[in-house]
Amino acid sequence: MREIMQGIVDLHIHAGPSVAKRAVDAAEMLKEAVEWGYRGFVVKDHYFPTMMSATLVEKHLGSGNIKVFGGIALNNSVGGINVKAVDAAYSMGAKLVYMPTVSSNRHIEGHRGSHFPGSGAMSVAEQPIVYVDDQGNLLEEVRELLKFVAQKPDLILATGHGSVREIDALIPEAVQAGVKKILVNHPFYLIGAGIEDIARWAKLGAYIELNACVFPPSKFGVTPFEIADQVLANVPAEQIVIDSDYGQNGNGSPVEGLFTFIKVLMNDLKVSEGQINMMAKETPAKLLGL
Repeated sequence: MREIMQGIVDLHIHAGPSVAKRAVDAAEMLKEAVEWGYRGFVVKDHYFPTMMSATLVEKHLGSGNIKVFGGIALNNSVGGINVKAVDAAYSMGAKLVYMPTVSSNRHIEGHRGSHFPGSGAMSVAEQPIVYVDDQGNLLEEVRELLKFVAQKPDLILATGHGSVREIDALIPEAVQAGVKKILVNHPFYLIGAGIEDIARWAKLGAYIELNACVFPPSKFGVTPFEIADQVLANVPAEQIVIDSDYGQNGNGSPVEGLFTFIKVLMNDLKVSEGQINMMAKETPAKLLGL
């Protein structure tokens, strides 16, 4: 069954170097991806843009048959909602721009009283970012960001770890501004979105992420597979992206984690090979312009 992994394009991998120890660094991830026949993957980091490591490992260690991409997460470490930082990242090849993740108020409240392992030994407290006002309207700096992203049709806008209220404001305005590629990150995990929210965002044109990491047997697998079944039943397959979100220290290989998830989808949820090919290969490849 391993042949199902041929041609995978994983949009969500946490690979080192990072502020936290990772299961693999970008070079190790590339080596494993080549062995399994991947077509491409994206390295994500919460604190620092990843285009540099992605570009270097592809150029100097790649096989010529695989693409490695990076992006920028708009957290405190890059100045929050910072269009100048996005402009620089885009000029260096960024493919994804993530709304706040570890700096989002939703993330901070969700981890209050516990340590988020992806933060490593960071010692300066996060300042919570909420990108809507009290009436639920987007802040002006977000509108400026959307204008920029709309002018770069190869950029993917990812929703990060914001709240349902924030995402409800973001997606319609992004669509209205002309943003073509919107990816909702793990809406059921941490975000707290219901299936009605997810279906509503999909109807607006957003792509919905199904992350292997948040389902068993991942050590962060707190989401029941019934949720995956609901997403598959309520969102068109061509708007679902299957990826790993793996790379956490002690949680195994991103490749093995994704393979395990795909096997469960096929064997237990009866997802067809054609649907897997669409959600884990064709759609993410299209989003990256491959």
